[in-house]
Amino acid sequence: MPTSPHTTALIERLTLEQKVRLLTGASMWSLHDEPAVGLRPIVVSDGPTGVRGIAMDDRDPSASLPSASCVSATWDLEQVRRLGSLIAAEARAKGVDVVLGPTVNLHRSPRGGRHFEAFSEDPYLTGEFGAAYVASVQAHGVATTAKHYVANDSETDRFTVDVRADEQTLREVYLAPFERMVDEGAWLVMSAYNTVNGAPMSANPLLRDPLKDEWGFDGVVISDWGAVRDTEPSAASGLDLVMPGPDGPWGEALVEAVKAGRVPESAIDEKVARLLLLAARVGALDSGPAAAPVEPWDDTAIADLLRETAADGMVLARNDGTLPVEPRDGLTVGVIGQHALRARTQGGGSAAVFPHHVVTPLEGLRDAYGDHAVTFAPGLPPVDELHPFTRGTVTDPFSGADGIHVRYLDQDGAAFAEENFPSGRLGWLGDPRLAQAACVELTTRFTADRDGRHDLGFAGVGGFTFEIDGEAVSTDSLAPAEGDDPVTALLSPPARVVSRDLSHGQTVELRLTCALSLPGGFPIAMVRFGYKDLFGDPAEEFRRAIEVAAASDVAVVVVGTTETIESEGFDRPSLGLPEGQDELVRRVAEVNPRTVVVVNSGAPVVMPWLDEVAAVVLSWFPGQEFGAALADVLTGAREPGGRLPTTWPAREEDVPVWVVEPHEGRLAYTEGVHVGYRAWLKRERTGGYGPALPFGSGLGYTSWRIDEPTVSTAGDRVVVLADVTNTGARPGKQVLQAYLSRPESAVERPVSWLAGFTAVRAEAGERVLARIEIAPRAFQHWDTDAHGWATEPGTFTLRLATSAADPGHTVTVTPATGRA
Repeated sequence: MPTSPHTTALIERLTLEQKVRLLTGASMWSLHDEPAVGLRPIVVSDGPTGVRGIAMDDRDPSASLPSASCVSATWDLEQVRRLGSLIAAEARAKGVDVVLGPTVNLHRSPRGGRHFEAFSEDPYLTGEFGAAYVASVQAHGVATTAKHYVANDSETDRFTVDVRADEQTLREVYLAPFERMVDEGAWLVMSAYNTVNGAPMSANPLLRDPLKDEWGFDGVVISDWGAVRDTEPSAASGLDLVMPGPDGPWGEALVEAVKAGRVPESAIDEKVARLLLLAARVGALDSGPAAAPVEPWDDTAIADLLRETAADGMVLARNDGTLPVEPRDGLTVGVIGQHALRARTQGGGSAAVFPHHVVTPLEGLRDAYGDHAVTFAPGLPPVDELHPFTRGTVTDPFSGADGIHVRYLDQDGAAFAEENFPSGRLGWLGDPRLAQAACVELTTRFTADRDGRHDLGFAGVGGFTFEIDGEAVSTDSLAPAEGDDPVTALLSPPARVVSRDLSHGQTVELRLTCALSLPGGFPIAMVRFGYKDLFGDPAEEFRRAIEVAAASDVAVVVVGTTETIESEGFDRPSLGLPEGQDELVRRVAEVNPRTVVVVNSGAPVVMPWLDEVAAVVLSWFPGQEFGAALADVLTGAREPGGRLPTTWPAREEDVPVWVVEPHEGRLAYTEGVHVGYRAWLKRERTGGYGPALPFGSGLGYTSWRIDEPTVSTAGDRVVVLADVTNTGARPGKQVLQAYLSRPESAVERPVSWLAGFTAVRAEAGERVLARIEIAPRAFQHWDTDAHGWATEPGTFTLRLATSAADPGHTVTVTPATGRA
């Protein structure tokens, strides 16, 4: 990596010890300062679907964006660019220099627990969305981090799994999105937890070649949190920065290794040079330019963008003409399902943020149709989870303000610090007071809003004493389930509840004393203080839901997954919805032919009733404006603009790539380049089953005519042009996709692969010209003999279509031959 004379001069001011100190984090979310070179601390934060900042609670709310799978379902890069501007503004407002996103691992198997956080099963689509994210955020002087490099595509044994993938598969599929983002100028890349071909990614040769040497990446390779477990192999590799800190495997051990000659000091200097370049880019060096100003967004602008994006990512998977349902006098709408009341707006894990508000589907539909028109029935018992007290529902007894009073107590029971948390979501990430405290005491006052039973309680890891009005009602030691991923233990801890009969208006004082377990002694913990939902007799509630559906003009059933199904830390054992949801849908459809099902999941689920209902909308995890966006789609105020970024199967047994569990520590990517729709197409060629919903598919509220395309060249690119006409009566959106194929190829290739796309919008009756540019790389394959990119001579077939399964229009194209 070439360095400037200025950077070299700065490095020369530092001792070896000072340089090595900079290469491990100062805390959970910050890097060390160094006055000798005018370096201030650099702050990092999770950022794939919103910038959380350095807190993990409600004290500093964040905008909750639609999940990556929802964003990529827009197939509209302009949406990503606008979201990137918001992310940069949120980061700057929170004092964050580096956002840890985007996640560009692939949907290799639909069972992957973290798919909601990643864009797609296709490397090209993923790379384009990742690059748009990088460019838009970094244009405002906030750094992005492409993660997790590489092949971290499932969660089972993610710290130890050894992914085995051949050279062609790595280059054409899993490395491709990262290469695209390096080309776009990403300032950081995060190394993954897993091992690839026998070497942990924190010390893998892939960090050097291709990342730094071949691609010319000049940024910082940052480790995933706690991923580095050795000193010399990782330090001698392409890894630059160990997180979190201040403790870690480098430090004094690395200083000793350099002095002994086992690690060259030049390797340390290179890492420091990269870190100083990052500092200059984000405005953290006194001798460099200041951080570029970023205008803050107001709440209305944020809500408008997130509402629009969520609707644009919703996929209309089926519609017999029932949708849209416009508001009218006398209309009755039955809204059914627990997810309508407590929707999933984001996935579980490190990407989670704490929004100031969430619009639920029930709220959104009541706002759209009117309270008088909407009747709600939960139908099925709620998920067994503890809900934290929300803002305004509890009172700090010491100050009278909303929230919970927190005291940090020493060994003698004396308080040495105290503060207020606004809700029952409490989190500490690297807070030194937590390490000093023998216990933490939470006190609040709760006033019942109804007569009857209340289930009050807490969730966390450690020892707890729970008191109600001074009476100890629970003394428990809570530990995570055996085998739980550390993130799972932190974000989904075990819970305890105590039932109390309270009268409407009755106030009780709740006190929870916590001796929290700190993983590895590090001051990181989360506690939920709150309540569980109550539910009537299950049979009676189910019957009532069917009655509501039968009595309504339209029935909207909202189903979906839970945090125990889709989250960082584990993969899904199946693709089924939670117990009872399929039966609920079928029973509702039996009594109401105008049944609309909303599927609230971040990744594919099987829908055995797909052909039995009037309409199906796939909402993904759509962020804080879920209910408002859903109402827009169902009423027709906005069109559901989404197209599938990943294939949805009809049955689990049809899925071509199913296994995510390693065998003897290894997970073999035996499918090679045939991932996602490519695997489905390969199997269909031999007579296998097709999917329920193909990659790229989705309906709208209008109809389209796509004329024969024309193909030309512009420089080294192939340009595809086609007239597209909206032949319906409503404005709408269409997504055109260009697929390449080469049936007689002499090398291993997919049956067909995505090479370009564009989203077009047109008014009723309007004709627009669609343009897709196809880069030379789309025609190339990885030559494993020459270890480079090559283009087969001759012609390729180009198919302009609206999904991977659509025959569309085909033309032949002849790219330039030769090596890249």
